[in-house]
Amino acid sequence: MAEALQRPRWLPAVGIDLVQVCDVQQALSQHGDVYLKRLYTSDEIEYSRRSASEMPRRLAARFAAKEATLKVLRPTGHWLDWRLIEVTRTEHGHCEIELHGAAAALADEQGIGALSVSFSHENDLAVAVVMGLRHRSEDRKS
Repeated sequence: MAEALQRPRWLPAVGIDLVQVCDVQQALSQHGDVYLKRLYTSDEIEYSRRSASEMPRRLAARFAAKEATLKVLRPTGHWLDWRLIEVTRTEHGHCEIELHGAAAALADEQGIGALSVSFSHENDLAVAVVMGLRHRSEDRKS
C-alpha cells in the first residue's frame, strides 16, 4: 500500500516586480525629497545616496522589492504605507526585507513566517523577486 503524500506545512508565496529606472529618475527630478520621503525609509535613502550615479537604480530596485512584497502580502482594502516595507542590508552586503507596523501585522495574520528577496538592476531596468513562506491555513486555525 502506497504511503499518503505529506502535505507541506509551509507553502511558497512569490511576488515579482519590474521597474524602469527612468521612471524613478523622473520622479526624483520632479519631486525630490517629497518623492523619497513618501516611499523610502531614511536608511534606504541614505544608502542610495552613497553613489549619485547608482542612486536611481538602487531606488528602483528597492521600489520593485516593495511591490513584490505587496504581492506576497496581498493586502485588501487599505494600501500599506511604502515605508513599512524596508529593504535592509546585512553586514555582508546581502539584502533582506524587514516589515514594520501594519505590514508586519498583515504578515502575521496571513501566516507568513519568512521573506527572502533577490533583486538586480541593469541599464534602465530593476527587477525584484520576493518569496515568502506561508503556514498552511488549516494549521493556523488550531
